[in-house]
Parts: sequence; C-alpha cells; structure tokens
Amino acid sequence: MGFLISLGGKGGTGKTTVGGLLIRYMLKNGMKPILAIDADPNTNLNDVLGVKISTTLSDAREKMKKDVPTGMTKDIFMQIQMEEALVESDGFDLIAMGRPEGPGCYCAANSILTELLDKLMHNYPYLVIDNEAGMEHFSRLTQKDIDLLFLVSDPSKRGLTAACRIAQLVDDLPIKVGAKYLIVNQVQRLPDKWPEDVQKIFKENIVTFPADPLISQFDLEGKPTFELPEDAPIVQASEEFFSKVLNRGGK
Repeated sequence: MGFLISLGGKGGTGKTTVGGLLIRYMLKNGMKPILAIDADPNTNLNDVLGVKISTTLSDAREKMKKDVPTGMTKDIFMQIQMEEALVESDGFDLIAMGRPEGPGCYCAANSILTELLDKLMHNYPYLVIDNEAGMEHFSRLTQKDIDLLFLVSDPSKRGLTAACRIAQLVDDLPIKVGAKYLIVNQVQRLPDKWPEDVQKIFKENIVTFPADPLISQFDLEGKPTFELPEDAPIVQASEEFFSKVLNRGGK
C-alpha cells in the first residue's frame, strides 16, 4: 500500500479543510496520484476539493441487498458499483464511504467492499483518509498501517481532549503509526502553554494554523477551499508544516 496519511478529530474543527489543503500541497509538489477517501458520513471532502460525487460505497452496500441482476455475482456487481463511486480528477481520485449502516445484515457487502477497497488502495502511491469525527474507524481497526496521523482540533478544551483520546486509543491498538501530530486549527492567539496531557502525548509535535476569515467567506459563497489564494494565512501556515513533515518522511 502507498504512503498513508490519516486525519481524525472532533467534528467542526476544520479537519476536512485541512485534508483539502494537504491534498493541494501534495499535488503542487508532485506527490501524485493520490487516492482520497472520505470516510466521514457527512461526505463533504468533495466540496472542499471542488468535485462532484454521484454515489457512495454505502449506496453500493444498499443496492447489493436488492438490485443485483440475475446471473451476475455479488463480487462483480460491487466492483461495478465501486468504479461508479470513484471520482477521477487531475492528480487525485476520490471515493466516499457514505452514511453508516442501516437495519439488517451487511456482513457480505462489507466483506466484499473491504476486499475491493484494499485492492484499490494498493494502486496508488499516496493515500489521504478523512475520517469521521471521533474514534469509530480507529476502534474498528480499519486502518492498520498509518505513515502520518494528523489529529485536528480547535483551541477548545473539548477539541484538544478528543484529539488526546484518539491518540491514546491508537497507541493502545495494533496500529502502526510512523508519526502523529496535533494540528490546532482556528487559532487567534497562542496560549501561554498547552494543557499537560496535550504536551505529554504530542510533545514537540504540535502545530497551529491561524483563524482565517477567508475560510468562512469561501464556505458562504460555495467556493472550494482547495482554491484559496496562495497568500491566505492558513495556506501559508499549512504548506510550511506539510513541507517539513512530508520532506522528512513524517519523522
């Protein structure tokens, strides 16, 4: 599998925006092709990247329960559905996981999707996964080898606590992580010092991204933040950070 970067954190902290800025930086610096996986049920990474999606893997899972044509195997049906869900763009492809499971048994569909997704991920040298808010994907061990883990928080106590809990969970699970970083987003003023648990868990791997009014403006106007100007404060701060960690392999 390619170089995997995973993003996690509490909802509303700008995690998906950070994911979009990461993909933008990687493309700008020739790190492509990228497979971007939107694992958040809210499915808005496509809005950040400025591309449209027509279906998700959860839609494919629902269809398999009732729409498999006579004479077609479930494996072939799901392969076709996955190909339809894959959005191809310049330098990156995007696939969205979609909403959680509904009532009923999804074991067969999930098994096929997991196998197909694993095969798909092996076709790309770079992978970026925008996880759902919280710890669900990590606790299910859906990601077992992560080169870089970016946990995104805002400056709030709840956001920082959520990031610390995810980091501790990952440490307790059989997940290999090359390096993990805390990205404190939407910062207006640096604190005198970080809480003790934050310092203990992340040590020197704490970076801040400034509050940028252009984010809200782009969101209000329906513009993808992928297209923020180069001189935007958050673009400059994020690119400086990504340059450091990606150029040294995350170490």
